[in-house]
Amino acid sequence: MIDDFLAEQRQLTAVEEFSRVHDAGNLVESRYRHLLPLSAPRPGEQYAFEVNLDQCSGCKGCVAACHSLNGLDDGETWRDTGLLLGEMLLPSLQGGNEVISLQQTVTTACHHCVEPACLEGCPVLAYDKDPVTGIVRHLDDQCIGCSYCILKCPYDVPKYSAKRGIVRKCDMCHGRLEVGEAPACVQACPNEAIKITVVQTAVVRESSSAPWLSDAPLSSITLPTTRYTSNRPPAEMRSADHECVRPQHAHWPLVLMLVFTQLGIGASIVTTWGNLAAAHSWAPYANLAAFAAGLFFSVFHLGQPLKAWRVWLGWRTSWLSREAILLNAFGAVLGWQVVGGKLPGWVLLCAAVFAVFAQVMVYADTKRQFWDVDRTLPRFFGSVFVLGAAFALVLQPSPGMALMLMAGMTLKLGCEIAILKYKDDENRNARQLHRTAILQLGLLRPILTIRILCALTGGLFLPYVFVTGFAGTSLLLLAFGLCLIGEIAERFLFFASVAPDRMPGNQGS
Repeated sequence: MIDDFLAEQRQLTAVEEFSRVHDAGNLVESRYRHLLPLSAPRPGEQYAFEVNLDQCSGCKGCVAACHSLNGLDDGETWRDTGLLLGEMLLPSLQGGNEVISLQQTVTTACHHCVEPACLEGCPVLAYDKDPVTGIVRHLDDQCIGCSYCILKCPYDVPKYSAKRGIVRKCDMCHGRLEVGEAPACVQACPNEAIKITVVQTAVVRESSSAPWLSDAPLSSITLPTTRYTSNRPPAEMRSADHECVRPQHAHWPLVLMLVFTQLGIGASIVTTWGNLAAAHSWAPYANLAAFAAGLFFSVFHLGQPLKAWRVWLGWRTSWLSREAILLNAFGAVLGWQVVGGKLPGWVLLCAAVFAVFAQVMVYADTKRQFWDVDRTLPRFFGSVFVLGAAFALVLQPSPGMALMLMAGMTLKLGCEIAILKYKDDENRNARQLHRTAILQLGLLRPILTIRILCALTGGLFLPYVFVTGFAGTSLLLLAFGLCLIGEIAERFLFFASVAPDRMPGNQGS
């Protein structure tokens, strides 16, 4: 019998077997119809993917079909496959327990969440959730290519198309669904591991705390509707690349935008409250130039920079829109000062606080542990204080300002180094921070070294030398330069070492 089976396998491949069955009759009715729901969603319901993990073989037929039907670019995928590995203890015939190795392939695409983070975070309203079907669609003509939805989505769904300068994603082949046809991935799977179902959104909300998919981001973040089913006994599974930790994109335009806008904000505060403009009439212009440079750098992060003016459209839900509005408001206050307008100092201070807080929330709202408010807020406001104090020390050297710079740098550096304590902490609640610490002490150690050396030299040693009288004011300009370089290195680490939870197989995306 074994010989017969082997002979049959040699004669007929899996693809040929599928093709033979496919050509045998009307598969829309006989084979594919059960992969679609019998009726459209009713109020309180929506379409969703259902994946049978026992049937998924990882053949990537769904990936190829999606790529072909949607005309995706080379290297662009809207559906991905990953691999879960694990072990299970089972009773042995010889007594005791036997360790059984487990392997499970996973196919993932957009989960068309009940509360899609991409939609809520988009600053230009380029996402739409159909009120009838629940399908989350991306509106390509609205997109400016800011990629904020990529940071907001915890499931690696939106993909940036460098060729078009916009983000794109799976739309569940909604055009095919409208005419009763299965999406490309559903129809292409030879094992029928993927199908479309109808789910109740209330049930999705109630089950948000239940286990969803091993080694995946928590479902409570956006309430994804995809259901993963399996008849295998429950087991602890991990992604095949769980231990693979890679630096993330540095986002250099954002690094420079954050540092230089915070430099302009900090310098303008010390110039205004220290009454330094009278002695240094060029200082307000320098403040405005640094702030404007930061805004200028931010445009280079966009795939469609000519559409940047639309960034305010999503102000109701998007912190990126609010950041743009508040930064421009602060720029207007700063510009009014430069042209000789008079405003109370508290107006400038309030505008500065709101603008920097919006910058904090842009990243804290992504739900990445390293970007939590309690870690991002001291970094961003610390940059404002340190750079402002370093600039003031150049304008008006004084022991008091030098001591303020030293105190601010000490506190800020302490907050940054605190992340390194998670190097040996691998529990679930600190897993992301553990990976961040590993990155900073491993692949990113040279950048961390530059950051610490610049902070110690420019923010502590040179000001101390000035206070003790062993050096004049000529070194204070060097101290300011080193502080600026150190803040740029710190902001590089802020982006490159963030290590959020990913879907299986996408740890490094």
